[in-house]
Amino acid sequence: MKYQIITDFDQITEKEWEQVLQHSNINSPFLQYGFQRTWWSFLGGGEWQNADLHIITATTDDMLVGIAPLFVTVHEGEKQVHIIGSFEICDYLDFIVPAQSSFEFIKQVLDLLFNDPKKTIDKIILYNIPENSPTIAALDQLEEMESWMIETEKAYHTPAITLPEDWDTYLMDIDKKQRHEIRRKMRRAEGSEEDDVSWCIIGKDDDLDQGIADFLELMENDPDKARFLTDSMRKQMYAIIRWADSAGILQLSFLTINGKNAAGYLCFDVAGRMWVYNSGFSPGFGYYSPGWVLLGYLIKHAINNGKTHFDFMRGDEKYKYRFGAQDGLVMKSTITPKSA
Repeated sequence: MKYQIITDFDQITEKEWEQVLQHSNINSPFLQYGFQRTWWSFLGGGEWQNADLHIITATTDDMLVGIAPLFVTVHEGEKQVHIIGSFEICDYLDFIVPAQSSFEFIKQVLDLLFNDPKKTIDKIILYNIPENSPTIAALDQLEEMESWMIETEKAYHTPAITLPEDWDTYLMDIDKKQRHEIRRKMRRAEGSEEDDVSWCIIGKDDDLDQGIADFLELMENDPDKARFLTDSMRKQMYAIIRWADSAGILQLSFLTINGKNAAGYLCFDVAGRMWVYNSGFSPGFGYYSPGWVLLGYLIKHAINNGKTHFDFMRGDEKYKYRFGAQDGLVMKSTITPKSA
């Protein structure tokens, strides 16, 4: 492999990036070229400052075969390297390389980073690496072989539902009490004679900017999410959602009651998997449990459209498991020279 350091996204095309991603460890929306470039434009909604792009690529016979989408920054008094997307708003990150090439590629990337006299790296921190990624196995091997200290720890729970072929099978696979609750709440919404309860997915003929504004307004009903949505983060969220729409992977949905938004979900539709990115709810509609009802509709819609997984991503909230999600993990690996 021949290695190159890229300091501007214009030095690599979306086409060649996506070709590598299709055969990499994990084809998540957060690793797509458009998401990575959009994130970089706003540095995670202001999460980082004064960062330098430091993408390391590998080629074989002039063909791109590996990408380490990285940046360098000074954080907590240290010069650190992070994956683009670290760490607040991207749930799954990784090196973009086929599994069989992971060990060699990661070894060379770490060599380049720690032996670069211009950078003098103190630490590499890899956030949100899936627990079953070949990257984790490669790092375990490298710690035994090389002069680096590698500490890997659990970062977040990532529950996901493995979807069956039909809705009835899904319901039978989950807890009996929960199955009853889902059916009861969906029937209550569908059978209401007093209120007009409906749901929709924003389509190509809808006003996307209005949809984004409506969704962020729902998010702000949660005090923690209201604090999260700084001016910089709002710009970041607008850009991400617009990108997802242009890429054809956006699923922005709402449940309305008497014409008012009661719940909303922002998801990405990538690689046969629904990735549940965020949600928002309006107070005052508790009788209909709008969040649960909309989630039920979205799971049913995913099953009917042949999706294999409904991925709740980071967070171990109880409702995810009640809907039948099985637990997963993303990891955090911290890499420092043993002599440090």
